[in-house]
Amino acid sequence: MNWLLRIAAVILALALLAAPVVAVRMGVIGADRWPIQKLRVTSKMQYVDAAQLRKTLAPFAAQGFFGVDLDGAQSQVERLPWVERAEVRKKWPNVLEVAITEDPPLARWGDDRLLSRSLKLFPRKGIRFPANLPQMDGNPLDVRKVVDLYNASNELFGRIRVPIEKVQMSDRGSFTLDLVNGTHVIAGRNEARARLSRFVTIYPQLVSGSKALPRTVDLRYTNGFAMSWMAPTGASALPATAATAAAIATKESQ
Repeated sequence: MNWLLRIAAVILALALLAAPVVAVRMGVIGADRWPIQKLRVTSKMQYVDAAQLRKTLAPFAAQGFFGVDLDGAQSQVERLPWVERAEVRKKWPNVLEVAITEDPPLARWGDDRLLSRSLKLFPRKGIRFPANLPQMDGNPLDVRKVVDLYNASNELFGRIRVPIEKVQMSDRGSFTLDLVNGTHVIAGRNEARARLSRFVTIYPQLVSGSKALPRTVDLRYTNGFAMSWMAPTGASALPATAATAAAIATKESQ
């Protein structure tokens, strides 16, 4: 029986010795003696809100130098808008250091959101962003499809030096594009990339020697497309060209 008491006494002594260490590690004690007093950001931030970053890290800094949960702090920082990756470290004696890799805006989305390069949507309000960002729109669940078509179209129209201003996908999956020169292109649902590629091939011939640019181009025909021309200021739209007559009567449903 005495040996059981001795074992219990040893276990209790070890527990009493370990308790202060555990308490310090957990921030139960020592936060006042070894406080974190400085937050140092080691990377340049253009889009991440500094005030929001400080607010996020404050509860972790309050745990003290030995008690701060670095993994937890890093996880919370990576949930902030415009953060792709974060690394949180501590520097003796009182510094919490954070390095952030930003997830910059890729495009405007709809009326009030921005799309980041990692395809996350964030509110646009209060965010500074480049004025030349393309406009995209559609169901948020279809972000990848919209971006993929934009990338493919941007490459195609880049060959003829006509930048894309907007790509939109309807609820039924039909794509439309607005070019910076004012042309509205209806690509439809099926084989949108192939249709756009054919149009880009013939586009230089359409505008060569013309005093006007296409106003609307409808590519949803089996073997052709319909097109109307822009008109000089104050005039009505010019009639459709022969391209309309070349279009087959069957057209995919919008």
